[in-house]
Amino acid sequence: MTDELLHRLRRFHDDAFPHYRAQFRELVDGGQHPTTLFIGCSDSRLVPYLLTGAGPGELFMVRNVGALVPPCCGTHDGGHHGTAAAIEFAVLNLKVRHIVICGHSDCGAIKALYEDVSPEAKNLGAWLDLAREAALPVQPSPEALRRTEQRSIVLQLERLMDYPMVRRRVERGELKLYGWHYVIEEGEVHVFDVKLGRFVPASQSEHCGTGPFIDTPAEGAIFNEIDTAHWQHSAALF
Repeated sequence: MTDELLHRLRRFHDDAFPHYRAQFRELVDGGQHPTTLFIGCSDSRLVPYLLTGAGPGELFMVRNVGALVPPCCGTHDGGHHGTAAAIEFAVLNLKVRHIVICGHSDCGAIKALYEDVSPEAKNLGAWLDLAREAALPVQPSPEALRRTEQRSIVLQLERLMDYPMVRRRVERGELKLYGWHYVIEEGEVHVFDVKLGRFVPASQSEHCGTGPFIDTPAEGAIFNEIDTAHWQHSAALF
């Protein structure tokens, strides 16, 4: 029987790695300095490097079921959270300038919000609670699932702002947050525009998304009570 994974590992070492040898050497000697934390769903159809055209050292990535963000300081269940630790490390140690929350169409995690979760999947059931608020009081349909996927992305962006180091840097204009909804079957990313309160196809958008801030020539990125209300109610607008 052919060991396909072993074959791929050897192919990387023999064929692909030589083209990047110098770049990886530089990334080891000089350390990594990614500018973006990419929090994406674990779905195999979501390929961040293909989607963004990024190369080695550009993205600090976190993949989990549903592209969800746990509450800061382990308040969800008191347990360990790799995603929370990654957010803290990316912001405090790596000093990333962008955080992307990337959900997608046909998301199994979102569908599971409308279904019964196996009693054996105790971790999965607790994890999905992080998106429960995004679910709609309707029977699941293609439109309801799409809206739930997008509402969940906004919910995770809101939760990111509960991280003190994130909020502090957003308020100072040092960090920007983005919500993306990747429609797999169309090859189109829809970016969240907080001012419009909806997702806009990247092919029609003037920017790659806006988070809970307003850019002004005089003051840069600011975050105030009016913007907070607009941000927190945006999920209800689509």
